[in-house]
Parts: sequence; structure tokens; C-alpha cells
Amino acid sequence: MTDAEDAVDLILEQWARERPDLDCSPMGVIGRITQLQREVFLAQRATFARYGLDAPSFDVLAALRRAGAPYQLTPTALMRTALVTSGAITQRLDRLEEKGLITRERSEADGRAVVVTLTDAGREALDAALPDHLDTERKLLDGLADDEREQLATLLRRVLVGLGRTPQRP
Repeated sequence: MTDAEDAVDLILEQWARERPDLDCSPMGVIGRITQLQREVFLAQRATFARYGLDAPSFDVLAALRRAGAPYQLTPTALMRTALVTSGAITQRLDRLEEKGLITRERSEADGRAVVVTLTDAGREALDAALPDHLDTERKLLDGLADDEREQLATLLRRVLVGLGRTPQRP
């Protein structure tokens, strides 16, 4: 199967004509990642909106759900998972607490620490949205065979690890 041309191909052709002295091949990857990022954002936004959520809220609820029972993490652990500042995580937690999807309480083990807990309503909201979210992601990758999807995941992981993006366990 021959790949169809996309907008990035046109950009690369134009640069090759105008600046043949430059290797513009990185634009082929980064330009497509940027376009794909926009498509993913729009698709996820539509999916999450059906459940009264947005991507940042989903990320927090998902992190708490993945933590397993009793579905608790500290704000610092959530901040590391979401790769955001303390101010950004505080805003997310404020919104989720207002909706009754999480609670924040002092830790029984350490009275100085705060523990964020997923409420039953939060778990239900996440569990309802998750299958639809996964279906949205599958549809975004429909153009790839399973082995191609695995290969792309491997290559993207290599790029991220090369940039120092390794996980910090809560």
C-alpha cells in the first residue's frame, strides 16, 4: 500500500526547493506529531465532555483509580504523575473536589500530609468514561496494523526516554 501525501510532505517539498542546503527531515516527524497531538486533543476533549470531564480531570481520576484500593495518593504523587506544577494540581483538585469526585483529608499516618481519595462518584465517572476513551484512542490509530502500532509505541518510548522522560513511581 502506498502512503498518501499529507500537509507535511508539501512543507518538506517547499523547504527542499527553497533551502536545499538544509536537512529538514526532523520536520517530517515533529510536524506530524504536532498535527497528531491536535487531533488527539480534539477527540479526547469530545469524549471527556460526554462525561462532564476534561483531560486534566480524567488524568487525576485515572491516577487515583490506577493506584488501587483505597484509591489514594498525595498531591505530590499526583503532580509527578501529571507532570504539572503544584499550582496546576491544586486547581485540578479544587475542581474535582467541588464536583464530589475526590476528597482531600489529612493523613492519619502523618497529620502534616494531605491525602487525595477517589470518591465512589469519582470512580463511577472514571469507570464510565474509560471504555469510551479507549475506543476513541483505538479509532485514532485505525490506520495502523497491530504490529505497526507496537512499533510506533516503541519508537516514541525511545524518543521520550532519550529526553529524560522516565517515570517517577508514587
